[in-house]
Amino acid sequence: MAAAVALAEKGIPVTLFESARQLGGRARGVVHQDTQLDNGQHLLLGCYKDTLSLIEQVGGNIEQDFLRLPLQLDLHGHFALQAPRLPAPLHLLAGLLRAQGLSWTERLSAARFMFALRQANFKLHGDMTVTELLDRYSQSDNLIQKLWEPLCIAALNTPAQIASAQVLLNVLRDALNQRRSDSDMLIPRIDFSALLPKRAANHVKKRGGHVLMSCGVENLLPHEHGMEIVTKRGSLFFSHVICATPPSAAARLLRPIAELSPVVELIDALQYQPIYTVYLQYPSHVRLPHAMLGLYQRFSQWLFDRGRIAGQQGLIASVISAEGLHQCLSRDELAQKVIAELRAEFDIIDLPLWQKVIAEKRATFACTPNLQRPKQQTPLPQLLLAGDYTDGDYPATLEGAVRSGLCCATQVMRFVPHHILPG
Repeated sequence: MAAAVALAEKGIPVTLFESARQLGGRARGVVHQDTQLDNGQHLLLGCYKDTLSLIEQVGGNIEQDFLRLPLQLDLHGHFALQAPRLPAPLHLLAGLLRAQGLSWTERLSAARFMFALRQANFKLHGDMTVTELLDRYSQSDNLIQKLWEPLCIAALNTPAQIASAQVLLNVLRDALNQRRSDSDMLIPRIDFSALLPKRAANHVKKRGGHVLMSCGVENLLPHEHGMEIVTKRGSLFFSHVICATPPSAAARLLRPIAELSPVVELIDALQYQPIYTVYLQYPSHVRLPHAMLGLYQRFSQWLFDRGRIAGQQGLIASVISAEGLHQCLSRDELAQKVIAELRAEFDIIDLPLWQKVIAEKRATFACTPNLQRPKQQTPLPQLLLAGDYTDGDYPATLEGAVRSGLCCATQVMRFVPHHILPG
């Protein structure tokens, strides 16, 4: 969508092929029991400038479409950090020094760690795991369990013992080191299909583009000066193709093309991490203390009160990121675990009216140290790759996906005359 919008803005006609009946991929709206949900509870950071700019470009309003919260980490009853409204990075320093659930020594240790990273411009001489980095800077077990591991899981969706320290530092650099608002947390008030993909599709169509739904691509056939796209509806020829599918689908499409075997090898080598979202619809009077808060050493990692966020009274979303024991449970067993945790933590004695567990078992790639990711430009000049798994500073995030699409659009613009009109 980012690539299509950027190209359409330059007068370049684009055709978007969508295999599903709705837009959005892993960031899409779903309906259950007449209630609008997302396929997973999303959260953006204020430093996701390209994503937020794209949403505004296609007609969104950031302040209306999102609940904006200042940086805060609250593990109910065990840890609380809230950054005051001070310039960055003083807001983080003040937040760390006033954090509850840590000793004074641990607060100073965390502050010294962040100062050292800032002095090094958040750049390591060599990548390592997050656990190795934290050990190098003598972060205590308590500090790791309450602050750094939850941050790592939230940012990279990869356990700290196998996660890339450099990629985590890239996120910390952008979120904590420039403007205070960069660390703000933005929670969508509307479903993600409405928030971005539908608006972007309309934006593209108004500028002469085409959006073909339920039209999956079966084959890519390279030609000397372009690419043929084969679908069940027939074949179409284009000067350039941006393959913006999930990695497994990209590998299937690229595998028959001999020149792309090195790219396919990189895609095949990727490992994946899951994200589970447990939606529980309680009676409308049930509320959490805050719109968003975490739990300490529970199955539920982060809880979102959709009543406080979007007026969906009594609806609570529990997010469980990365691999863990929860994968051994059935969906009903996992929902019952979350219900029990809510009862124990908040004395919620009501039973949910309904429950819905959404499991994205390959939600993100595992963001490990020194991971080689395929570049957007393939060995074929007319074929590019877009997706959060492609080469970039960021982990598997919406911002990483948008940046990859913008990179592809920039590459295409170098070769396609802007005066071309739809044929």
